Amino acid sequence: MRLLYILATYLLFPLLLPVLCLHRKTRHGLKQRLGFYAPGDIPPRGDGPVLWLHGASAGDLLALAPMFAPLRARFPGCQLIVSTMTDSGHAMAKGRLAKDIDGVVYVPYDLWGATRRAVKALRPDLLVLEYTEVWPNLIRAAKRGHARVVMTNGRFSPANVGRYRWLFRLIGNPLKDFDLLLMREEGEAERALQLGAHADWVKVTGNTKFDALASGASSDDEVLRGALGLTAGERVWIAGSTHEGEEEVLFGVYRRLLSRWPDLRLVVAPRYVDRAPRITALAREVGLEVGLRSTGNGARTQVVVLDTIGELSRAYRLGTVVFVGGSFTKRGGQNILEPAGQGRPVLYGPHMDNFRDSVALLTGQGGWQVADADALHTRLEELLSDPVRLESLGAQARETVRRISGASERNADAMTTLFPHGRAEPR
Repeated sequence: MRLLYILATYLLFPLLLPVLCLHRKTRHGLKQRLGFYAPGDIPPRGDGPVLWLHGASAGDLLALAPMFAPLRARFPGCQLIVSTMTDSGHAMAKGRLAKDIDGVVYVPYDLWGATRRAVKALRPDLLVLEYTEVWPNLIRAAKRGHARVVMTNGRFSPANVGRYRWLFRLIGNPLKDFDLLLMREEGEAERALQLGAHADWVKVTGNTKFDALASGASSDDEVLRGALGLTAGERVWIAGSTHEGEEEVLFGVYRRLLSRWPDLRLVVAPRYVDRAPRITALAREVGLEVGLRSTGNGARTQVVVLDTIGELSRAYRLGTVVFVGGSFTKRGGQNILEPAGQGRPVLYGPHMDNFRDSVALLTGQGGWQVADADALHTRLEELLSDPVRLESLGAQARETVRRISGASERNADAMTTLFPHGRAEPR
């Protein structure tokens, strides 16, 4: 069965490679993706264990980040190496996360040779895969290299259980190679068991992304405030993770609000920063002054486009009220708990299918779901006219997020049970 998967990956890879090399998210790092590393790509190994944590994208790495400190506390002298699939994730790890990790690489393509070369080079004692990053060749290579393999923030969609079951019957069940599956919630754990995971390996520990949500203010906040041309105490509407087709709606609502609050500022943070030129053009078409954070020309413009990576959470702290995008389109929403964790009231549209648990948690607790542009305008008008209520609702949102935190500590505790002496022994 494993041989079938290995053969299939090599047959399909030549067809996929041109797409991977040209796609805006994965066009860099080809050598590392094939398991070849230049001098300096990987830090020299120390005396402690090597912990390899993989998150597919920038957002996934941010969800892993709260585990860095607990893991270092429990594995003194360890090296933390993170891998990612996207170029934006790699750039963020090199920048924002650099001080907390020891190295960053691109994850190898799930090819028999590439994964074995990567494992031989990194020599991990522990491989941590997040969400549904179940890569059979990588997992098997890590096990052959005597590493333990753990899933964190584990999730299996109910709609996909049948597909996973069919695939696992065809290629062999990679869940049997995991040492621990640390799942987000009870339903996810049940689905892991249905797919063949051993009951002793499955634990419900929560979602580490919640642990990063309620971070406090930092000196970098004022740097960002200045770069965006904002002034402390002024009204600021943050529209985060917006998608194509949403900015036109938001600009229409914003123009209506300006008639009552002419000093209201709007910060738009697109989900994909390469859309910034398109958004600035749209703003100018409807008569709005607009600038870019990256060029520093957003000072005192009505609209500022946050066209940088890794600053959205900090930007939320600078806002008065927040709208989260992906929810006025069929995208299925984006993370609404991130601004809530920064103590800001949060609005979101009707299409939140990918974040139903977050909607159930936050609605009525500092968050509102609005049906359309008119409803968004009405709610924003109510909130902006009542600063005391805004502050109270923001505090309520932050407390809601605080109650569901703690998964990072629980995950780190669970991982220590695999290494009673701080390092894996060959088996």
